[in-house]
Amino acid sequence: MSVERVGVVVHQGRPEAVAAAQVVRDWCADEAVPCTDIDVWHDHSRRRGGREEADVAGNPDLIVTLGGDGTFLRGARIAAKNRAAVLGIDLGRVGFLTEVPADEVVRALDAVHQGRAEIEERMTLTMRASRVLEVPKDIDALMAYGRRPMLPPPHIDLEAEAGAEGWGVALDVTALNDVVVEKLARDRQVSLGVYIGGRRLASYSADAVIVATPTGSTAYSFAAGGPVVSPRMDAVVFTPVAAHMTFNRTVVAAPDEPVAMRVLPHSGQGAVTIDGQLRGVLDAGDWIGVYRAPRRLRVVRLGRHDFYGRLRARLRLTDAPATAVDEDSAPLFRPDGPVPHDLAHLHLSLADRDAGAAD
Repeated sequence: MSVERVGVVVHQGRPEAVAAAQVVRDWCADEAVPCTDIDVWHDHSRRRGGREEADVAGNPDLIVTLGGDGTFLRGARIAAKNRAAVLGIDLGRVGFLTEVPADEVVRALDAVHQGRAEIEERMTLTMRASRVLEVPKDIDALMAYGRRPMLPPPHIDLEAEAGAEGWGVALDVTALNDVVVEKLARDRQVSLGVYIGGRRLASYSADAVIVATPTGSTAYSFAAGGPVVSPRMDAVVFTPVAAHMTFNRTVVAAPDEPVAMRVLPHSGQGAVTIDGQLRGVLDAGDWIGVYRAPRRLRVVRLGRHDFYGRLRARLRLTDAPATAVDEDSAPLFRPDGPVPHDLAHLHLSLADRDAGAAD
């Protein structure tokens, strides 16, 4: 892709991110590409929804994020609204989403501009609700959500609303990681009836329930005991958090099976967060349905994404002591020549693929 306009999302609290952002602006000036800082806020200032943010920035076709996974998610919610690609510069500590080191910013931008970068598409989630979500004015007194300006409640997705009477309200949201319903008061769990594919699965009393994408499986869902799911898959991952019931396991549903949650009459209020951002509150009788969004996030990669290598490094995975005598474990496939026909359709590791292609 030839870059026409760049949007920059910066973690302003990290000096190295601020310095790398200036490198991006300098590159844009050299290439005569318009560049705009987006999703910038100050204390007590109003934040904008993703669609409004993209419009104000002139609808950039490339969004560059400089920070960790949280900064990447800020850029992703904007990029998904207008099919922009998002390039994550890695300045975080434990992240899975960003990829490019800060000292390779120029090389990465050149690769994108010259069409040498790969564009990987990730599944996202969207939702319908029984009513338009709202955030109570006294939310800061109920929960500690006052650290930064909050995003506004989601707007109605007017395009999706057409001809959908009786199906709830379509909300203009995009989640790359997860949609979470969690208890609002510390002394009252949220009680939910959970439906998958339109059929009731069970009723839960829990601290929270998480509906995640494969990308989000290594975030909150993983911390709550959920499985690691390859981000190359399409699936809907449902994980309860501290559920007061015997069945507290994750359910991995097919991508076309929506997960719906109805707040039961005896429940406390539930807070709805989307990729970690509070976006509304549910009362008894309210419901939301979470499902695969038609839109996918376009992520810039400089090469094939080594997800399992990153998983091993980020989580500091170690081998069992009993394997120490084996020294370095050999890869499963060690190609000495062209990749065999029965393996040609597989997504092999970087080293295996390159070795096979070189012969």
